Amino acid sequence: MPPAPRSLPDASGAKAPKAAKAQRDKLPGKRGVKPQGHPKRAARAPFWKAKTLEALNPAEWESLCDGCGRCCLVKLEDEDSGEIHFTDIACRLFNARTCRCTDYAHRRRKVHDCIKLTPATVRSLSWLPPTCAYRLVAEGRDLAWWHPLVSGSAMSVHEAGVSVKGRIGVSEKEVRLADYPDHIVDWPGKVPRTAKTKTGKTAS
Repeated sequence: MPPAPRSLPDASGAKAPKAAKAQRDKLPGKRGVKPQGHPKRAARAPFWKAKTLEALNPAEWESLCDGCGRCCLVKLEDEDSGEIHFTDIACRLFNARTCRCTDYAHRRRKVHDCIKLTPATVRSLSWLPPTCAYRLVAEGRDLAWWHPLVSGSAMSVHEAGVSVKGRIGVSEKEVRLADYPDHIVDWPGKVPRTAKTKTGKTAS
């Protein structure tokens, strides 16, 4: 889950204070009566359409994560304006090759400012990426075509250009706090153009 925004360092570089098809039945003894097909069963809506975030079971909740890795980027908070800035700095536990946490079960023990997503936090965190499935479900919207639950492939999030794969600048283990502002980027807060069409190509 995402790390909490860090405070921007001040000008001196010091850290600022923390803020089947239907079978037909034969009708015996009734000539000329056209057999009727079985009524089709109504298709069941997928769980993310049928349930609220609060009603999801643990397996459903975890499966909502598309594996994009955007929320695992370090974020900086401007203490004067409260504005949140994304960086291309990855959390120290993040694997840039797999776009997954290397110790998910113990992440909050090892990264103290890692935020556990809950229905309440999802609705309160304004900086969640616009592509985030938790945010989409909370807002009553459907999942995108590239989400693994829709596409059936864990690779579609990367093919659509939504994930951070290939876009990580550095791990937080490899950069000084004073240099964090040099890594501020805006793409994690945007929907990639390649993700807006099912072919993965930009619309003309």
